[in-house]
Amino acid sequence: MMAPAIQADPAFSAAEQAAVYRCIFSRRDVRGEFLSTPIPDEVLAKILSAAHSAPSVGFMQPWDFIVVRDPAVKRRVHDGFQKAHAEAAQMFPEEKRETYAGLKLEGILESPVNICITCDRGRTGPTVIGRTHLPEMDLFSSVCAVQNLWLAARAENIGVGWVSIIHREHLREALGVPKEISLIAYLCLGYVRYFHAKPELESAGWLPRLPLKDLIWFDQWQQRCDDEPLLAQL
Repeated sequence: MMAPAIQADPAFSAAEQAAVYRCIFSRRDVRGEFLSTPIPDEVLAKILSAAHSAPSVGFMQPWDFIVVRDPAVKRRVHDGFQKAHAEAAQMFPEEKRETYAGLKLEGILESPVNICITCDRGRTGPTVIGRTHLPEMDLFSSVCAVQNLWLAARAENIGVGWVSIIHREHLREALGVPKEISLIAYLCLGYVRYFHAKPELESAGWLPRLPLKDLIWFDQWQQRCDDEPLLAQL
């Protein structure tokens, strides 16, 4: 049996640790700040490689990446967004509709690159390590690829926006995705004028950021432990 490869220096320096946390905390969902500057292929390749290095249940790597640059394809996707966006506006309480109408919620046409991430749930056969009792783990794995892509893009000073206001069937038709393939995320990528200091929906007053202390329980669901030392660090 071949010996497993061991990383020579697994430790991160303090500067490397700080860079990782900075990337996480400064990541934003970008909508209206995209520049038309092209993303070099070597940079896009690095970002996609990071996505492909995401953890996956049973090492099945269920994802595929559709890189969209064609303006005609983008317009078809954008048409689907506009239809769903108009429908969504009527779903919110009347007092929120004006705020919703003023939000910029996609950058499909403005961003130079769009990427659709999918999940092939049959990629390695019907029985997969880790999916025997939680079959949705392949979907969760594909979402991990989204997060890897997003953080790698931020490290390259590239913004990412997730378009979720769209009918799946419209997106499937626009991209020619077969019915047996699950759609996970449609992302807009590009260099930006700036990154917001806070998430836009937080700044717009749509919803507040929840205190982390209110979301942590100990040993049982909703079991509080007010003298827990961990809470004092938050």
